[in-house]
Amino acid sequence: MLRRIDLSGAVADYPARALRGLLPRAVFDVNAALRQIQPLLDDIADRGKEAVVETVQRFDGVHLEHLRVPEAAVKSAERELDEDLRRAYRTAVDRARAAHEAQRLPEVATEVAPGGTVTERYVPVGRVGLYAPGGLAVLASSVIMNAVPAQIAGVGSIALASPAQQSNGGLPDQGILAVCGLLGIDEVYAVGGPAAIGMFAHGAGECEPVDMITGPGNIYVTAAKRAVRGLVGTDTEAGTTEIAIIADDTADPVHVAVDLISQAEHDPAAASVLITDSAALAEAVDAELERRVPATRHRERIATALAGEQSGTILVADLDEAVAVADAYAAEHLEIQTADARAVADRVRNAGAIFVGAHSPVSLGDYCAGSNHVLPTGGCARHSAGLSVHTFLRGVHIVDYSREALRAVADDVVAFADSEDLPGHGEAVSARFAP
Repeated sequence: MLRRIDLSGAVADYPARALRGLLPRAVFDVNAALRQIQPLLDDIADRGKEAVVETVQRFDGVHLEHLRVPEAAVKSAERELDEDLRRAYRTAVDRARAAHEAQRLPEVATEVAPGGTVTERYVPVGRVGLYAPGGLAVLASSVIMNAVPAQIAGVGSIALASPAQQSNGGLPDQGILAVCGLLGIDEVYAVGGPAAIGMFAHGAGECEPVDMITGPGNIYVTAAKRAVRGLVGTDTEAGTTEIAIIADDTADPVHVAVDLISQAEHDPAAASVLITDSAALAEAVDAELERRVPATRHRERIATALAGEQSGTILVADLDEAVAVADAYAAEHLEIQTADARAVADRVRNAGAIFVGAHSPVSLGDYCAGSNHVLPTGGCARHSAGLSVHTFLRGVHIVDYSREALRAVADDVVAFADSEDLPGHGEAVSARFAP
């Protein structure tokens, strides 16, 4: 079922960029999408709420009198929550809080010279807009992944947007509202897609502009975030979901197959990639996929994803090559299903999140591992990290020098300033010591 790419013994022959070009990858043209949605963003900047209401009517078939969801609807969704689902949500929240609490950063003061200190203070952004998708998969879990680190960071004002659902009376998904209730988020907007990003960036109706926007979405959400970056802060760009699995002949083909299916379930463009030094395992995984995919609820979506150019099996000579391929691919989710899996995981540099061994599947991370599932895709894990408490904090340097400490470095400042033809910079120091 998965197409094969045989790189056995040849991985080292390719420079990094060439190797990346050989690997499966979903086509994700953000710039093309940006050209499509820029007029919408401009319209929201110009007309505000009216433009947002028209967009929601056009794409979601819902006419909004008010963009903001009544607080009573949020409380009602939380109150009516099924007890099994309430337990699952609370487990996810509690574990996310435990893991993200450890990401708090202390204020650090460094004496760089006698009487001269530089203090690094971490300050939360003032207001954030969180986005929870509502397309093929309505992800209440994304509310947890966005809101928990923002709350731990100390963000004072948190708003959330998710698409209006005709099936829920024009409100966002009931599960999303229920999680908002559990987390104490009462500023919720029934607005989705790029309209939500424009609303957060420019302000519209009841929604005041935010300082930062985070959360996953489709290519148009990603394009909108790229368009408003600079006006507001954003998290890393998130494209179509992807999984890569490094597996050797000790891996259970059933485990590998069901984990590949779990990501393909998201979207027909989702990427599922197996990296293995065992041709026998590759054959066994294909056999499991052939057996299991037709029995799944979303079989058409899954089959399309697995058969697409973005998915495949990459054959390598050994685990050294497997790690090199994984680093070149820089997967959003990387599973290690090998002998001594933790040692292999510790060698990987580029991945959004790494899942070690047979009992750490990606779906655990999607919900209840405590890790965050808002992760970089499309190779961006080479330079970007997943959502965390750090996303919502700004490091601010506080410089505090005494007269004596400034005098000690004054000649060096003047020398630098003169070399850059900025004499006023030097005089700003020397004048303080003029007779």
